[in-house]
Amino acid sequence: MAKPGRPGASRGKKKGPTKGSGGQKRKSLEGKGPTPKAEERAWHPAGKRKAAQERYAAAGGKGRPGPKPHGSNPNRSGRGGSSDDTETVTGRNSVLEALRARIPATALYVAQRVEMDDRVKEMLALATHREIPILEVTRPELDRMAGFDGVHQGVALKVPPYEYAHPQDLLEQVLDTGAAPLLVALDGVTDPRNLGAIIRSTAAFGGQGIILPQRRSASVNSAAWKTSAGAAARVPVALAANLTSTLKEFKKQGVFVLGLDGGGDVSLPGLELADRPVVIVVGSEGKGLSRLVTETCDQIVSIPISAATESLNAGIAASVALYQVATVRAAQG
Repeated sequence: MAKPGRPGASRGKKKGPTKGSGGQKRKSLEGKGPTPKAEERAWHPAGKRKAAQERYAAAGGKGRPGPKPHGSNPNRSGRGGSSDDTETVTGRNSVLEALRARIPATALYVAQRVEMDDRVKEMLALATHREIPILEVTRPELDRMAGFDGVHQGVALKVPPYEYAHPQDLLEQVLDTGAAPLLVALDGVTDPRNLGAIIRSTAAFGGQGIILPQRRSASVNSAAWKTSAGAAARVPVALAANLTSTLKEFKKQGVFVLGLDGGGDVSLPGLELADRPVVIVVGSEGKGLSRLVTETCDQIVSIPISAATESLNAGIAASVALYQVATVRAAQG
């Protein structure tokens, strides 16, 4: 009688022919052929660089985009999470103006399959001439670099932290040119987009600079750069340790301090300041000018608006005041 088998135990060799593997093991050992070169793999960094170089050459550029800088990470941008404390400038006008102003940028990022208009071509030419690395990245990567609700238009530029001027140096530089100073000081304006809009308006209406308090104020970051449409590369911004003290020093040097407030005793259209150095002080939309700054101003001026509107935001108020002063100065010649 046959003995019962044990689970997993061999019953010995079977007689007759057995089914073979058909050479499968031998084929598996042969591999899948030689590994493609790094530049031939589209997902590899070397492949991305090669694609960027080919696109740049097709656009009529000369030379070649620079290599990826050591230690750079396109997913990190600006403050908060970045180890190098750089800022990210986004938008075609802002990036182009920054490159034209020869700001010491560390990398230019261009979206894959970006539309090659004249601005992008000039960016590539300027970056190549200055040997700034040009990196082609995906649009989701640029979205992360631009941050929440940031509009990059397919380009971004990494720049070092903004270098602020000293308020006294700013005033002296304007006086040295022989022009009547037209400056803007911000008191409690914390939205960088408002700051960017004011920088842009200052440039548009002949102003020579902005003064920010060191505390409780917006800074010249990527959002301000974007909103300024590149004007931040041309209009200097000074940082005051104490805004009230700075305004008092300006007054000693003959600068008329003009505060904007809805309850001002003088209407802006009736102001005549063409022959005087002026600093326009703009407060926040909610709280307006602080008490100490209000007491320091030579005059508080209001902008006449419809009764249906409670107030103007800081960017619009500054633009209206700058336009009025520029118009009066132009009329008086």
